[in-house]
Amino acid sequence: MKSIKKILAMLSITTLAFSFTACGGGTSTPNAGATAENTSAAGDPLKVHIDVEVASMDPQVAVDGTSFEVLAAVTEGLYSLDANGSVIPAMADKVEKSEDGLTYTVTLKDAKWSNGTPVTANDFVFAWRRLVDPKTASEYAFMGGIAGLKNADDISAGKVSPDQLGVTAKDDKTLVIELDTPVPFFESLMAFPSFFPVNEEFYNKCGDKFATTVDTILCNGAFKVTSYEPAATTINLEKNADYWDANKVQLSGIQYQVIKDSQQAMLAYQNGDLDVATLSGEQVEQFQADPEFQSIMAGYLWYISPNLKTPGLENENLRKALALSYDKDAIVNNILKDGSIKADFAVPTLLATGPDGKDFRDGTDTYLSTDKAKALEYYDKAKEELGKDSFSYTMIVEDTESAQNVAQFIQAEIQKTLPGVTINIETMPKKNRVERMQEGTFELGLTRWGPDYADPMTYLDMWTTDSPNNYGFWSNAEFDQIIQSAKKGELALDVNARWDALKKAEKMVMDEAVIFPVYQKGNAVMIKKNVSGIEFHSVAINRVYKNATKN
Repeated sequence: MKSIKKILAMLSITTLAFSFTACGGGTSTPNAGATAENTSAAGDPLKVHIDVEVASMDPQVAVDGTSFEVLAAVTEGLYSLDANGSVIPAMADKVEKSEDGLTYTVTLKDAKWSNGTPVTANDFVFAWRRLVDPKTASEYAFMGGIAGLKNADDISAGKVSPDQLGVTAKDDKTLVIELDTPVPFFESLMAFPSFFPVNEEFYNKCGDKFATTVDTILCNGAFKVTSYEPAATTINLEKNADYWDANKVQLSGIQYQVIKDSQQAMLAYQNGDLDVATLSGEQVEQFQADPEFQSIMAGYLWYISPNLKTPGLENENLRKALALSYDKDAIVNNILKDGSIKADFAVPTLLATGPDGKDFRDGTDTYLSTDKAKALEYYDKAKEELGKDSFSYTMIVEDTESAQNVAQFIQAEIQKTLPGVTINIETMPKKNRVERMQEGTFELGLTRWGPDYADPMTYLDMWTTDSPNNYGFWSNAEFDQIIQSAKKGELALDVNARWDALKKAEKMVMDEAVIFPVYQKGNAVMIKKNVSGIEFHSVAINRVYKNATKN
């Protein structure tokens, strides 16, 4: 067994800062007691375009990148990330780790919630127990196991009571964390919103209404919420004068505007109603020479998930035929035009660096590359095996402009490449699309996944048999064994063997066409010249505003 220190040194993994809940306290490196007198920020708020509604402001329930971005502005956990993506202390003031890597003793900074009560160790205990409690039914309950929290998986499976989770409050300022197994990227995971604190007394007082209105959201971050309701088209934040690091926050606030049509968003930007806007399609060519234009690679993987419980889609040859039948180059070059790249993989590029110092994709095979002739061969085999020569499926798609454009192109490509296949498109708000896929009440779904931490596991873990994100209901015992060993078994302690095993696991997913990859997202954005300091990350939360300025 290798020493923990050696493993930590060899496995370089980072994650993205997430935030949630409500405004009031925080953390980071040195503590600085900010006061209301020296923390005011004058000027208009930063006006930011988002193309989907915020689905949830509950840190243990939120699952999408847009919600995470807003949550990140108003809540802090034990750690966050700096501009370079390196892990830095947030609510953690001092951390002691045991030699075996199984115990963390964290001393918290002095910080307040937005109702004036102190942020305590019990706020973390309550939130983490709630995360893994089956009663919460959190889609991210599995993250407790990913983090290695003692008994997390057994609690999620209903075998052990939530109060047996490996986290205790020694006193108001001291949090003791126990792990089942050393996790090299544990600290980066603590920047993820699922691990953000929730005040138990406040939560109990709110009941089922928790995190649904301004009055039921409690904040400890750089900003606090002043207007919010589910599915709102405008969300307003203002600087939190009681935030522990308020002296460094220069923005007076942030106003998020939900605009699904990119042309309308650009008009708002040109009229001065937006400071930050996202471009798509023809707009990219139109504005890419503008000095306010930026193109940034993101970590999001867009793919089609087939529901293997749908008649016909259980057939591997039919799935392969569908996956190979549409032109991915045309999608990224002619439709999106935003810096996105075609995806012939399940684990994106620029996600994680292995023990050899190379990106996961460097030297790794690609899969399911567009090949219409090969698609026809698989299709002929599928028709013979299924005894049918025509198939009709409905693909559910969120109602954003880019998603609909991509879906319509894929629809036309499949129907042209595979005669006898009909693809219908059903559009809906993203929240409804996610709910349908979680319930399994769909046939095909155009979906996306953003990495929660900088390790291939953030993707590959999705396709284990019992994962709530395994929308297609694929099951493979060998795959499950590899993933489990890579998380908590022998592979977890051998970084080279683990890396090779994760490459094998990706190959298994791709060889059986468990998903049909489409593209890795690039973001083409316009940012006003008087705005600076927005931090962009390819993992977890895409945009962080704590250090942004608007002159």
